Formats: sequence, C-alpha cells, structure tokens
Amino acid sequence: MHDLGRNEDRLRGTYEFPFEFHHIDSSHPRYVMSYHWHVECEIMRIIQGTLTVTLDEKSFTAKAGDVIFINSGVLHSGIPHDCIYQCIVFDMNMFLKFNSVCTEYMQKISHQELLIYHHFTEKQPDIQRAINSLFDSFWQKKPGYELIVFGQFYHFFGLVFGNHYYLESLRKTRRDYKRIVQLKQVVEFIEKNYANPITLQELSASVSMSPKYFCRFFSEMTHQTPMDYLNRQRIEQACCQLATTDDSITEIAYRNGFNDLSYFIRTFKKYKGVTPGKYKRR
Repeated sequence: MHDLGRNEDRLRGTYEFPFEFHHIDSSHPRYVMSYHWHVECEIMRIIQGTLTVTLDEKSFTAKAGDVIFINSGVLHSGIPHDCIYQCIVFDMNMFLKFNSVCTEYMQKISHQELLIYHHFTEKQPDIQRAINSLFDSFWQKKPGYELIVFGQFYHFFGLVFGNHYYLESLRKTRRDYKRIVQLKQVVEFIEKNYANPITLQELSASVSMSPKYFCRFFSEMTHQTPMDYLNRQRIEQACCQLATTDDSITEIAYRNGFNDLSYFIRTFKKYKGVTPGKYKRR
C-alpha cells in the first residue's frame, strides 16, 4: 500500500489468495499514509496510539482497537500519532467467484449499492472480534491461516448485513464529486513530478484554477498548504530511499526535488524529528 503511486494499480497477493497485508510502525519508511486510492477495498485495525484518517473530504481519529473500512475508489490518507496499525488491501470481486449463495450480498458491496460503515469502535465488539481474528491469523501465518482469513472475511460481511452496518449508497453532489476528482488530479500530478521543481502556478494549472483559489481549495480538502504537502511527499520518498538503498544523502536529496542540501536536511528534520543521517543509521 505504501510503496506505490497515489493511484495504486497492481496485483494484490496472488490470484488464488488476493490479499495484501501490511504492518506499519514508526520504523516503516512510509509511516505517514499519503493521499492515495485504489479500486480494491481496504480494512485496517489500530493496534496502538491514534490515526487521523481522511476519507475523501471527511476526517476522523481512530484509536487503539478501532477498525476502519475503506470502500473502493475512496481517496484516503492517514496521519499516525504514536501509532501502530495494520492494513489488508483486497479485491471484492474475489468473493464473487466461489459461492453463488453469497453473490447477491457481495455484488451490493462491489457495485457500491451500499457503503459499509467506515469506522467501527468498541460499540461494535462483534466486528472487533472478527477483525482481530482475521488480522492475527495473517500476522502469525500458522498452517491453515488462509482458511481463517477467508472465513473471517465472510464473518465480517455477514455481521455487516445482519446488523445493518452500512448506508444505502448516497450519490455525491456534482460539486462534491468534482472536488474529489480535482484533488485526485493534483495528487497524481505531484506523484509524477515531485522529483522536479514544481511551482504553485503549475500545481494550480493542473486543475485549471487560479493560484489563489487553488490554495484555498487544497487547504480545505487536505488541511495543508500545497507546498507543505509537496514537501511531505518528497520527504516520504526520501525516507524510503534512505531505508532501502546505499545511496548518499546528497544523491537522495537531489533525486527528490531538493536542489539545496542544507534545505533538505532542515525540511527532513522538520517532518521527521531527526536528520537524514540519523534516520539512515537507525
């Protein structure tokens, strides 16, 4: 989930077992979940701390024990606070293959005729138990864990339908839909061009807005300025390269859009609390 472009498009797991599992703590090179989206659904559990999650334009804070469900195509991001969390990304269509009895239910989800609740808490202990069993099985990978994963997914969906843990699909207004599409366009533009010098004028032009209106729009949608978001993405990319390559700090700085090494070091410390050198030696 965290090592791809913002519009993630690739095979999850294997064809027979299309689930992709991630365990994320502060040592993960993509600890902060940048804005992205994918056609698959995603389910998350918070193990420790809190995670401020944004789904399209709405933000909320999830705490330890909470479960988050992200429907297909939803633009999402997450800011961790002393947080450890886990994610499973999966293709809903996989559940249409094996059991015709369940197909009618699963099609309602995959066709977005309904939207599963995005946030489950201690008020839904049945969901928490099912999801904990699901994630624990994936984390431990004991013999036969695949059976538990499939079983607990069906258990989860059964609880969703049995307890009406969903909303009937509400059509977005034309304005809301357009704003989300525009934000996706900007995020994708940044993903493709972060290594190059990017001006505010270029960012605003990518969605045909004036710089002044664009700044207001972007801040309303993300609660960040455009340049702050751009620098965060550059630093996240740099973190990944510091953790996974032997390239020098100077090479990594220039590769990620920083033409001034001292500015890169200052910016890195601003967002990560340590210098790139200390981060690389961890």
